[in-house]
Amino acid sequence: MEPTDVSDPRYYHKVVDCQWACPAHTNVPAYIRLIAQERYTESYLLNRESNVFPGVLGRTCDRPCEPACRRGRVDEKPVAICRLKRVAADLRDEIRPFLPKPPDVKNGRRIALVGAGPASLTVANDLLPLGYEVVIYERNREPGGLMRINIPSFRLPAAVLDEECGYIIDMGAEMRYGTPVTSLKALLDEGYDAVFIGSGAPKGKDLDIPGRAAAPAQVHLGIEWLANVHFKHVERIEPRVIIIGVGNTAMDCCRTAKRLGATDVKVIARRGRRHFKASPWELEDAEEELVEIIENHAPKRMLVENGTLVGMEFEVLDWTEDPSGRASSRVVRTVTIPCDAVILAIGQDNAFPWIERDIGVDFDAQGMPVVDRITHQSTHPRVFFGGDAAWGPQNIIWAVAHGHQAAISIDLLCNGRPVAERPPEGMTLVSVKNGLHSWAYDNDYDPSARQVMRHEELARRFRDLNVEVELGFSAEQVASEVSRCLNCDIQTHFAPPKCIECDACIDVCPTNCLTITTNHSPETDLRQRLSAPALNLTQEIYLSEPLPQTKRVMVKDEDVCLHCGLCAERCPTAAWDMRLFDLIQPVAGAACDREELVRA
Repeated sequence: MEPTDVSDPRYYHKVVDCQWACPAHTNVPAYIRLIAQERYTESYLLNRESNVFPGVLGRTCDRPCEPACRRGRVDEKPVAICRLKRVAADLRDEIRPFLPKPPDVKNGRRIALVGAGPASLTVANDLLPLGYEVVIYERNREPGGLMRINIPSFRLPAAVLDEECGYIIDMGAEMRYGTPVTSLKALLDEGYDAVFIGSGAPKGKDLDIPGRAAAPAQVHLGIEWLANVHFKHVERIEPRVIIIGVGNTAMDCCRTAKRLGATDVKVIARRGRRHFKASPWELEDAEEELVEIIENHAPKRMLVENGTLVGMEFEVLDWTEDPSGRASSRVVRTVTIPCDAVILAIGQDNAFPWIERDIGVDFDAQGMPVVDRITHQSTHPRVFFGGDAAWGPQNIIWAVAHGHQAAISIDLLCNGRPVAERPPEGMTLVSVKNGLHSWAYDNDYDPSARQVMRHEELARRFRDLNVEVELGFSAEQVASEVSRCLNCDIQTHFAPPKCIECDACIDVCPTNCLTITTNHSPETDLRQRLSAPALNLTQEIYLSEPLPQTKRVMVKDEDVCLHCGLCAERCPTAAWDMRLFDLIQPVAGAACDREELVRA
């Protein structure tokens, strides 16, 4: 193997599993340490640099960081990263004085954003401080997009969304509410330097089975039904409700139905639980509210009598997998489930009837725009896509990540730079050594169990659709949960010239992640020869330059390291050091000369 290049920011970035897994690469360990110090405002602001909506995402994020959390490899339960994000959002002070201010003199560039959802608002957040004039077209009367109309208020209070949208809009965005875009060609003809489309995936998928067309008033499309509930077009639903689908939208639908009068709510899944798209905590919350989840049932037909829906017939499936993992099913029997209403939550589609097909924006066979996954640029050089509008439904944090990248591209385009030439990532790497055996962070392992979120009592939450279910962590829970973080951003940094091969670090390592060995075989063999064989490929292994005495190498299995610092404490020559890694992410403006832009 070649020696590991730790000067490449991506190496240490990947070691910070939670930050690597987050689409927006939020600095999770750093904001958790700030919470531990009760510096909630600083934690919120650090969070906001990358994810823009800490209060919203602290309640609604799909949490890709948590399955990656190193703590989950120690005691099976990751740190409650998402809920700690909410702690900082709930306990912070006023943050407006610390937000970026747009310059008094604009740069002369005008950008149109279609939709006021998370992707578009992120673009605005990044471009307004650079002097861009940003115009946002929103068909509804309030900002937020699907965050507002498709996430129930018992999960996301409107006040939280209003405040975080307001931080961005108040930077100077021109809002055109109640203004749906009906022609992209007409929008481009208005002379905008670029157009960003963040209009979401607003069309719910339907189900084509016998009986579907016979009772249209009792069959609803999930996202449309949630929107109608939000706008108070729907305030009641029949007692017996079937939800088809097991994604997060289905969970929102079934829990909303319980609040609108349904007494018997069943969620029907075609596959077993391990195939569900809904987040585990969403399933748990639904079941806590007495929603029944039925597995391995495939819709066969809707039963209609005298124009009224009375039930659905399902095929009960038995699933098997062949040696390659390919699944197949057989019908065991059919069953009938009585119901008064059906809500279809089987997915969402994009709808672009307002984008003309002769203006240079290409679409694929599925009717999706052809979009570059790095630059977010379409085949029309001035048109960019992000969020659900780009590649279909994803979580809010993905839309935020898209917005950041699209803002970089728009800034490059407006400066005459190739959008594919992305500004590089950087890093800082600073020792946290305070003394011979003292570190500027708590490196003790805390065995505390993951804290359980407090919930509003069932009787109260069903009285009002706006009663927030999750109550947040208590002060005691916060103190316990922050101590579970393993500080993965504080890296074990090795200096080969200082090593005397005394094996002290190897002897003290609690996870056997260090080995001094020869480097004369492929990585697959080397992984087998370590103190503890590195069989998990989640992380790379670190391999040093040849050591000065024997020309052997120091090898470290990054996957099982706990960042406890014992190797650095024990090392007599300070070959090992604990260093704080901070990823410097590229942002809009990073690759362009701002003064030159203003003069232009």
